[in-house]
Amino acid sequence: MKILVWNGSPRPQGNTAAMVEAFAKGAREAGHQVDVFQVAQMKIAGCRACEYCHTKGNGRCIQQDDMQQIYPLLEEAEMLVLASPVYYHGFTAQLQCAIHRIYALDKPKNLKKAAMFLSSGSDNVYGGALYEYQNSFLDYLHLQDLGVKTVFGKEQKTPAILDEFYQFGRSLPCD
Repeated sequence: MKILVWNGSPRPQGNTAAMVEAFAKGAREAGHQVDVFQVAQMKIAGCRACEYCHTKGNGRCIQQDDMQQIYPLLEEAEMLVLASPVYYHGFTAQLQCAIHRIYALDKPKNLKKAAMFLSSGSDNVYGGALYEYQNSFLDYLHLQDLGVKTVFGKEQKTPAILDEFYQFGRSLPCD
């Protein structure tokens, strides 16, 4: 399976990055192709709502930024993993920009599955991200939910938690 992971954390060595690395290692060992994008370190602007993509652009965004590196893999991906620390009950702004830019493709043709990883300093702050994931991804894009994994506080980056992410990647069936 072709898996695309978007890490929305601005911290390259942070808790979210550790979760993503553990998951990707397990998924690769299980035989999956995994592409990870550190979207918070990329230059990705928000959607302009110009409708170029749905008129003259034929599914291509007019903006020439780092999202152009992601679009071809997004069209091929069978699974998308959104990974983010929770900032004010939602995804980071950097991840949000990438999510909004899916609009150019409308519904990526091969995308069938999704998962979400969230980290936070405290528990019970995931509501905004969960709402968007369930409505914008699972419902609108008609995706199978492979799970939401949340970690908070001192449990982050512990061997037991990282092993859970690794095992999740290893457990994905090769289609």
